[in-house]
Amino acid sequence: MFKKILIANRGEIAIRVARACREMGIKTVGVYSTADRQSLHLQYCDETICIGEPAPLASYLNIPVIIESAKKTGTEAIHPGYGFLAENPAFARACEDNGIVFIGPSSKALALVGDKVASRITAKKINAPIIPGMEVSGADIDEYLKIAQQVGYPVIVKAALGGGGKGMHIAHNEKELKENLELSKREAKSAFGDESVYIEKYIEKPRHIEFQVLRDKYGNVVHLCERECSIQRRHQKIIEETPSPALTPELREKMGETAKRIIAAAEYVNAGTVEFLLDQNRNFYFLEVNARVQVEHPITEMVTGYDIVKRQIMIAAGEKLDIKQEDVKQRGHAIESRIYAEDPDNNFMPSPGKILFVQEPQGPGIRVDSGIYSGWVVPPHYDPILSKLIVWGETRGDSIARTIQALKNYIILGIKTNIPFLKRIVETEQFINGELHTHFIDDNLQSLLPRHEKIDIALIAAALNSLNKKQVHLNYAQKVVSESNPWLEIGRWEICQM
Repeated sequence: MFKKILIANRGEIAIRVARACREMGIKTVGVYSTADRQSLHLQYCDETICIGEPAPLASYLNIPVIIESAKKTGTEAIHPGYGFLAENPAFARACEDNGIVFIGPSSKALALVGDKVASRITAKKINAPIIPGMEVSGADIDEYLKIAQQVGYPVIVKAALGGGGKGMHIAHNEKELKENLELSKREAKSAFGDESVYIEKYIEKPRHIEFQVLRDKYGNVVHLCERECSIQRRHQKIIEETPSPALTPELREKMGETAKRIIAAAEYVNAGTVEFLLDQNRNFYFLEVNARVQVEHPITEMVTGYDIVKRQIMIAAGEKLDIKQEDVKQRGHAIESRIYAEDPDNNFMPSPGKILFVQEPQGPGIRVDSGIYSGWVVPPHYDPILSKLIVWGETRGDSIARTIQALKNYIILGIKTNIPFLKRIVETEQFINGELHTHFIDDNLQSLLPRHEKIDIALIAAALNSLNKKQVHLNYAQKVVSESNPWLEIGRWEICQM
């Protein structure tokens, strides 16, 4: 087993990896940009090292600096977390060239599954169902128009090396396709450094179902069942759950076995996620492979009991997978809500700034993976995810009820967050009935956004209430001054640091 691992990430995922390493007796090195000097994740690492200025290209995406930091600190392996360099074949190759273990697939497998067109071809070779569309990228305009005519509109344009919704645009006719091709190419070039795009048939209101797969270098492979990630905003998942209310045991087994065959065909080793779209007739189609630990991995851990981050490290260290498919059971139901620093009142714009106060929900079945604390300043340079609220219940109904209460009790003051927006989603009749699809938010946006019809009355009531409170406070303050104060009597004190 490794003695020291460098965590090439920040925030809640860096803390998640550091906790797993601590439990395994592995020392950790945390990295940070100059904007993250006060970040919480550094308190969970045994060593820390600054890797540059706030801009991601100057720090968390700077491959030479991170490799040099690993060598300087005597690190044997690097865990990339998710985002940043997690799916960058050049980074995995740099680790290999410098004798450092990349905790993830090989650079070769990463390059294969990272190319969406190559992944489609791999899936087709093993007769996995794929969405009708192109098997090449970078063709001329006539080829795109020809394929669109063959599969029928609407079609969706996607970046060949993309993810996270970047470069994705729907076209309902030839004119929109021509416009969106240029737009997608520009976005793909900006986000991924490559303007290659392709098109495929756009499936109306599908569900997004993914399977967590583990595979070791000896060819042992197992899936840890599915996650439903249909609640998305601008192609970004914000609420995930497992089990999916749409799958039968037979369909789960069929999709899980297909996921394992795709991972094996790509000669992929480590933890990976195979994503599918499920149409309204319960036909499923291969979408892509995500070659990293997923943001939503905790809900799988909650229902199966397997620690996915520890399994990543064990597989990277060369250990044999000791889980058999028949060992994997789903117990209960789990829901994850992603907490973002963003303003639903202002088109979900990021909301950086100082967090004045944080109170996390607590109770049976509640887990919070967080990277924030009271007094910390959310920097404007990175993805605005703050934490993840993961809730487990014996049934889906229990899990929904517990999630609603936990969101009510999750208090973050000083910045805007999407917590009220998430609560309104989970409270809808459609969500409770399991009527989910990837257009859920678009179709219900007006009812999900904050309502301000009686804002004047509310402001007047708040002002009157505030006046009353001030009077009470003054009287109370005068009374307290005359009493003893234990915080002053115990002498000099400070809050312990972790």
